[in-house]
Amino acid sequence: MSGPTVHVVGAGLAGLSAAVALAAGGARVVLSDAAPRAGGRCRSYHDPRLDMVIDNGNHLVLSGNPAVARYLAATGATDRLAGPEAAEFPFLDVRDGARWTLRPNDSALPWWVLAPGRRVPGTGPRDYLALTALLRRNPGRRIDEVMRPSGPLWDRLLRPLLVSVLNTAPEEGSADLAGAVLRESLARGGRASRPRIATPTLDAAFVEPALARLRGAGAGLRLGRRLRGLETEGARVSGLAFADGAEPLGAGDAVVLAVPPWAAVELLPGLLAPDEFRPIVNAHYRLVPPPGAAAMVGVVGGVADWVFAFPDRLSVTVSAAGHLDDAEDLGERLWRDVAAAHGLDGPAPPHRIVRERRATFAATPAQDARRPPARTRLANLFLAGDWTATGLPATIEGALRSGEVAAALALSPSRPDPGISGA
Repeated sequence: MSGPTVHVVGAGLAGLSAAVALAAGGARVVLSDAAPRAGGRCRSYHDPRLDMVIDNGNHLVLSGNPAVARYLAATGATDRLAGPEAAEFPFLDVRDGARWTLRPNDSALPWWVLAPGRRVPGTGPRDYLALTALLRRNPGRRIDEVMRPSGPLWDRLLRPLLVSVLNTAPEEGSADLAGAVLRESLARGGRASRPRIATPTLDAAFVEPALARLRGAGAGLRLGRRLRGLETEGARVSGLAFADGAEPLGAGDAVVLAVPPWAAVELLPGLLAPDEFRPIVNAHYRLVPPPGAAAMVGVVGGVADWVFAFPDRLSVTVSAAGHLDDAEDLGERLWRDVAAAHGLDGPAPPHRIVRERRATFAATPAQDARRPPARTRLANLFLAGDWTATGLPATIEGALRSGEVAAALALSPSRPDPGISGA
């Protein structure tokens, strides 16, 4: 393949998305990452304590995520997501043992709020009018400035949903980012809101198929290679200073920088980027789920937020987990919620706690305002990442969209910024 080369630095989902789109557009692609494996925060690995392959975290996408659909189609992995045929979200309130399943109907006309068996117990149809405040654009405003953060609907649906979407305490979260997710999911009906989970692993769904597609396209894959700096001439990047040596860029070459925000700021001084982050805690328990176990259960009033059932394990996710310490009994505390969700007894089975301390940027209005566009002050350098100005919180969908946008600019740098497709 002849012509200019596009260097994609960072092999997380944003970088993989950019690389796949670039290769499809006919570019010569070189994909580099400091880590020895691709995937970034979306990765799978063999855990020696559990003697099984686990994902670092439980990442959920929705059936209506357009960039996810495009990416999986481009990488030949459309069969790597599993989930119910209808939008169903089981919940358990561990405080009183109440169970219910949220069941939005398929169409955008939300008649499900009229059906007691489909909505949150203790709520009536009028309660859901509060969602209209979030569905409007609310730039610069917190959620607690546009709606009252209390009552059964908040306690049993909105708070657990929004803390997972934003990875930020929803009371301080960005109403604009929350609304963006709701407009693309619940507001479009159950058909767009069906939960989808990578199967059998994150690697198998989002990483390995992309790497295989890139290898088939002749892309260069250089992992375990850290970028130390950018060499510039005028308003262009002229070279990349890797730890293993410098690499000059040709006149028509471009760079997509798909690294975390703290790394991007070091490489590009003066870049305005998010600088506050929130952790996520996941726990994986080596136990075959009981027969008929729901793929995911939302937990209200406990320590866990969601309990996921995989063929060989049960897993827990806690978002905005800064309140959780590293106490040795954390596995037992989370296990109590797992056991309640699935009617289990006894002590916690062998388990692994995985803590991502800087899992996402804090989805507050102030941090959202710091998110940069894909285009930079350097004509041939473009940014990708869920922390860039995607219009969404830090999600898989946002990461993939950012890669598409950066790729489109790198393929035609003189074109107007295409924005975030599908937003």
